[in-house]
Amino acid sequence: MAGSRITKDDFGTLPDGRKVERIVLRGEGRFEARIITHGAVIQALIAPDAKGGHDDVVLGHDAFDGYLAERKFFGATVGRYANRIANGQFSLDGETFQLPINNGPNALHGGLDGFDRKLWDIAELDDGASPAVTLTYTSPHGEENYPGQLDVRLTYRVTGPAELSLTMEARTDRPTIVNLTNHSFFNLEGATSGTPTLNHKLTVKAEHFLAIDPTAIPLPEPPRAVAGTPFDFREACAVGARIRESDQQLRNGKGYDHTYCLARDGKLALAARLEAPRSGRTMELLTDQPGLQVYSGNYLDGTISGKGGKLIRQSDALCLEPHMWPNSPNRPDFPSPRLDPGVVYRHHTVYRFAVRAP
Repeated sequence: MAGSRITKDDFGTLPDGRKVERIVLRGEGRFEARIITHGAVIQALIAPDAKGGHDDVVLGHDAFDGYLAERKFFGATVGRYANRIANGQFSLDGETFQLPINNGPNALHGGLDGFDRKLWDIAELDDGASPAVTLTYTSPHGEENYPGQLDVRLTYRVTGPAELSLTMEARTDRPTIVNLTNHSFFNLEGATSGTPTLNHKLTVKAEHFLAIDPTAIPLPEPPRAVAGTPFDFREACAVGARIRESDQQLRNGKGYDHTYCLARDGKLALAARLEAPRSGRTMELLTDQPGLQVYSGNYLDGTISGKGGKLIRQSDALCLEPHMWPNSPNRPDFPSPRLDPGVVYRHHTVYRFAVRAP
């Protein structure tokens, strides 16, 4: 269609024959967000650079086979519970639930077959001035041992010249827990540039972070102040500037793999800013969530290849994941992930791209 800012095509086929579709949302200056229905994945984000060029800035795969072969959460929607729950256990109204264990002794990112492995339905396409796609998934009661049927509605929308907005809502028919996020791996020099993100400058608008044990579960203590630690990104600092310091928390996370505590009251606000020195690209992340997981790609080990056939290695990308705090179901002192019937879970995150002024 002439002038269309949204297109749809086939991206692949699941082993059971179901089609996986790709939706392309277009902004200005060749900005594009490419979404696939398997895992509600951001398959590509095409953003301009300071020299008038453009590149894909998220890790992933060129073809669907790569997403099926390895579960690495590239660009995926994660749920029902993003991040970790200690020992895969939590109690709700006196009943204990045992989740599948899939990360050391803990449950991670929704279990063995989370939302990142599901085929989502296209509920709506909006080809207006702010093109959008709305995807839905219904998680039945007992899936991965979570209580309650959960109906999830997710919208990706281009809300500025080079800005992608993500909104998620969820409803349940009985008390449950929910914590959703997008798990994109960013490299603002380009997904196939081969340039480590350790030189990216990062700013995080947080005074505190959650210290973790060696299995990445928050320690039984209040949030720690970032001041005077390698976790202080209140002013822009290269990701790799302090990542090799002799610090027990860096040892526990094999680098950065920690939740920053954001001052939020359900309102959208700036949480982080990322800047790439060569391309001049910047990305601001705004969210209404109480936590931001900063993950420096510590477990990318070169065993799989991504776009362009290039091996994906440690520090090839950085994750910024807005969500609830880890292990919140077992920590009454943390923000609560409980969702009751009649209440709507909401999550709003914005990825705003720009280029550094010359």
